[in-house]
Amino acid sequence: MTSRKATARAHPNIALVKYWGKRDAALVLPHQSSFSVTLAPLEVTTTVELDAGPSRVELNGREATGAERDRVLALVNLVAHEAGRPLGGVRVVSRGNFPMAAGLASSAAGFAALARATRAAAGLPDDVARTSRLARAGSGSAARSVQGGFCTWQRGQRPDGEDSFATQDFPESHWPELRLLACVVSGAEKDVSSRDGMAATVETSPYYRAWVEDAEAEVPRARDAVRRRDLAALGVLAERNAWRMHATALAAEPPCCYLRPGTLAVVLALPGARAKGCPVYFTLDAGPNPVLLTTAEHVARVEALARAAGASDVLRCAPGGDARLVDGALF
Repeated sequence: MTSRKATARAHPNIALVKYWGKRDAALVLPHQSSFSVTLAPLEVTTTVELDAGPSRVELNGREATGAERDRVLALVNLVAHEAGRPLGGVRVVSRGNFPMAAGLASSAAGFAALARATRAAAGLPDDVARTSRLARAGSGSAARSVQGGFCTWQRGQRPDGEDSFATQDFPESHWPELRLLACVVSGAEKDVSSRDGMAATVETSPYYRAWVEDAEAEVPRARDAVRRRDLAALGVLAERNAWRMHATALAAEPPCCYLRPGTLAVVLALPGARAKGCPVYFTLDAGPNPVLLTTAEHVARVEALARAAGASDVLRCAPGGDARLVDGALF
């Protein structure tokens, strides 16, 4: 059988209403819906070749092993099941253009690109919902990186997860002046992974049920703020949701604390900046590095503020586009 190869590129995303906790760990089904924006020019490029001999997986220049490799090959096996035929050995090479320490989930972009490329290499037709469900199986937040702009990952109701995938609410062109700055305050590896932190929070935090109800209710409010391009409304909501997620994790047993002194130095500088007329707000995933929301005209001022507060690096981003097939394979 001749080899089949495809290459895809996808952006990471940052959740403005967070995903935190699985109702089904095996199928990666969330307890609540979430809402995000993709981030350009950050991207991961992935080349997949099927029928390539012994399976090999290379991530950012190193050979993947153990659970990391298994997650990639498990996704390929799901494509084989959809295609109704074995796909043979697979070679996967994936590279990102942004530092892992930025606090932006490279796995979201990586699995979105992997899902897009593997389905194309297998000759399956383009299907956004199927690709989003497939990406979700590799990493939950990857469901939101299949399309660009602003997306909602629906929690769904079905036990098989067929109704749990992301849909685009607004394309990246909807809010061209929006800017998001990823602020690196710590490059240290997390003491507790997001996966383990989620599980501990679901199982032991007394606040978890309230978190689920509150986060689900915030999604339509976030969509409305984006529809109106209302930075203040979206920023207040994003900050509120981030604080509540971290409060819920802090209440787990043992506590899951992702905040660091540098985190607080940056986020606590924002109210003073707003009082002086600079529109800037934060969101924060399960890690120490905040992402700041502002507009294009205030980017330089916000970056200076973040660096003055102790950020060692600041990545300037804007809403990005869809995961897409590209020319120029990585091997």
